[in-house]
This record gives sequence, C-alpha cells and structure tokens, in this order.
Amino acid sequence: MAVYSIKGEQLRKVAHLFDGWEETLIWSALQECMGSVFADSIEHPTAAQVVIADFCFLAGQPQLELVLHNPNKSKSQFIIMVPENEAWAKLIEESYGSHAKKITRYAIKKEPNVFDPLRLKTAIESIGSDYEIKLIDEAIYQQAMASEWSRDLCSQFENGKVYKEKGLGVAVLYKGELVSGASSYTRYNEGIEIEIDTKTEFRRKGLAYAAAAKLILECIDRNLYPSWDAQNKWSVALAEKLGYHFDKEYTAYEISLFGL
Repeated sequence: MAVYSIKGEQLRKVAHLFDGWEETLIWSALQECMGSVFADSIEHPTAAQVVIADFCFLAGQPQLELVLHNPNKSKSQFIIMVPENEAWAKLIEESYGSHAKKITRYAIKKEPNVFDPLRLKTAIESIGSDYEIKLIDEAIYQQAMASEWSRDLCSQFENGKVYKEKGLGVAVLYKGELVSGASSYTRYNEGIEIEIDTKTEFRRKGLAYAAAAKLILECIDRNLYPSWDAQNKWSVALAEKLGYHFDKEYTAYEISLFGL
C-alpha cells in the first residue's frame, strides 16, 4: 500500500476519519496551518495520519504502512503516536516492540467561557517583583531557541518573524533571562495549543501559573481559544488551578526511532 500526502481540497475526503476527535493538533493540520496529513488513498481514503510537531495521530482502518510512516525521521528520532482505538494501538505495539513506550496522557475539556479574568489577573500579580512578564518577541524567541529546556516554547515556528505572525506567548524574565514561559506549541485557526516550560531551578515559584494566566488573557483578548492537553498529573493540576476541567485519560506511545 502506498502512502499519499493529502493537501488542499483533498483534505475534505480525509477529515471525516477524525470526526469527534477533540484535538487541536489535528485541526491545525486539517486547516493547513501546520503539520501534514497522509492517507492510504487520495480519492477514497479509509485510514489517515496527521503528523505535527512531535505527534502523530492515526485514524480509520488500521494500516501498517501508516504506522511505519514517519516523514520527520530525518529531523527527529522521537515521536508520540496517538491511536484512535485499540486496533491501532495493537498495531503500534506489534510494529515497534520495545521501541514503543505506552503512556497515559490527560485530555482537558474545551470550554471557551470557563475562565475568570479576575482570578487570572491575581495569578499574574502573585509572582515576586524580581520577575518581569512580557510577550515573547523576536529577541525572547532567540533566547528560547538557544536552550534545550525552553525550545519547545517556539520550536514549531521556523524563525522569529513567523512566530510573531502566527505564534503567541508569554515569557517570565529574571534579570533579563528567560526562566519560564507559556506559548503556542501549535496554532490553528481558532486558537493555540499551550506549551508550558520552566527552567529547573526556577520551578515551584508560581512562574508557570502566572505565565499561563497571562497567556490565557491574551488569547481571550484576541478571540483565540487557549487549548490545554496534559502530559502528566502536575499539568492537570495546573490547568484546573487556572479554571480548566479534566476530561479523560487517553493512551499514547512514545516511539524511539534510534536503531530502527
């Protein structure tokens, strides 16, 4: 079976395979904002794959060729695969064996009117006077990209100019140095997917809480939805502190491509 790149008008024939999947990374690809879409057929697709950032989503009738297909392998030896169902999950496990680590992630409900602006403003004001909160500009973009801990804040935007046009983020600075941030991991037409990162020695100081609160308010001002998906229970707790509500657990696989 061949794997076909799906673009433009062809995307309408693939979109139904992802119906009911409340995942903004998928929307980003289907809207051609970011990422790529692949399928087993252009005219009559029965299975599809969305590849965006470090993620891969698989839907429709399980197909081995799509499980093994990784267009970003030359750039990264790591990908997180999210199967639509148990059949896809079984195929991932059979295909990658010990290279596939089964994990649990946590979906957060998408509720546009759930946020309390006063609560968020209080969160922003909660950090010490030693810190400065600013929107991420080109200079801060360069700072973020220069360090491993902060790169994911901006890494899906190829340069500072593109980030300024399509991205949105908040930085917490200490003596001019980026130490925490909340930013658009990805972008879709109606909003962003939030990425939170804090330098190790600056954690547990409320910086991520303040940065996220500021970013949510900036999104509200721009009529964008600040979507949140949690990697772990700490992220769930932070989301709930900001006003979000937990939805459900889901299965994903961290795939190491080294040696394959």
